Amino acid sequence: MNTPRVNPLVRRGSSAERPYDVMVSPENAGWEFSGLRVVHLPVGGRVRFVTGGDEMLVLPLSGGCDVACDDERLTLTGRRSVFSRVTDFAYLPRDTAVTLRAPNGGRFALPAARASRKLPFRYGPAEDVPVELRGAGQASRQVNNFCTPESFEADRLIACEVLTPGGNWSSYPPHKHDEEGVGESNLEEIYYYEVSTSPGGGPGCGFQRVYGHPDRPIDVCTEVRSGDVVLIPYGWHGPSMAAPGYDLYYLNVMAGPGDRQWLVQDDPAHGWVRGRWVGQEIDSRLPLTSTREKRRA
Repeated sequence: MNTPRVNPLVRRGSSAERPYDVMVSPENAGWEFSGLRVVHLPVGGRVRFVTGGDEMLVLPLSGGCDVACDDERLTLTGRRSVFSRVTDFAYLPRDTAVTLRAPNGGRFALPAARASRKLPFRYGPAEDVPVELRGAGQASRQVNNFCTPESFEADRLIACEVLTPGGNWSSYPPHKHDEEGVGESNLEEIYYYEVSTSPGGGPGCGFQRVYGHPDRPIDVCTEVRSGDVVLIPYGWHGPSMAAPGYDLYYLNVMAGPGDRQWLVQDDPAHGWVRGRWVGQEIDSRLPLTSTREKRRA
């Protein structure tokens, strides 16, 4: 089995490639399918690009934008921040020319996957995004399944958002999806993080764990801050830990060579934890967001 040469930790700014603050492609990641760009646009700013062999999404992290795809156009309402509401989004087909324009400025994530089919340019309403509460107790978290196989059609791309209240763990128990087989998919995965700030506006942090197999080593246990990325070509990943006082957001982007399925295997050393959730309450702070914009504190 070939092991991709992947540097799993991509610090904020280290992958920047003008005009993108984050630029992860199959070529620079050392794998085959998954990609992600993040772009900041000033008031009235715009960015033009071609999707090439990738299908992509436009996912507002803050602000809204107008999206032009070849001769079609749509407007995304967006949101104030990833901690304020569930957002609408747009699907971009492969082999198209795209222009994003942000009348009021904003930041936008562009999850991507190498695609063999060209599907239609489409709008994803926020109201259609399934919001799932997973786990229990201190393993409670919110998952916005905006582009999962059951919720939105794509060729290979799978994407979701996870919000973890301060002090909680998510991506737990640790799990993997690196072998195609019964109950498991082979998927390359990107984690992109945002962390809430302190009452004084100071930056928060979280933590991420990734570990591999004896014949396929990978070993990450690191602090993560807003704008950081962790690449997971294989191996067990989790927990993602939100420090007390700081809510943790991450965008998951996945794609692989097989059918578009999101099937995982728990680490057998820790899978028993799920049984402890029976009868436990989900954290009362959840859901952290809905389709309605939260008012500023």
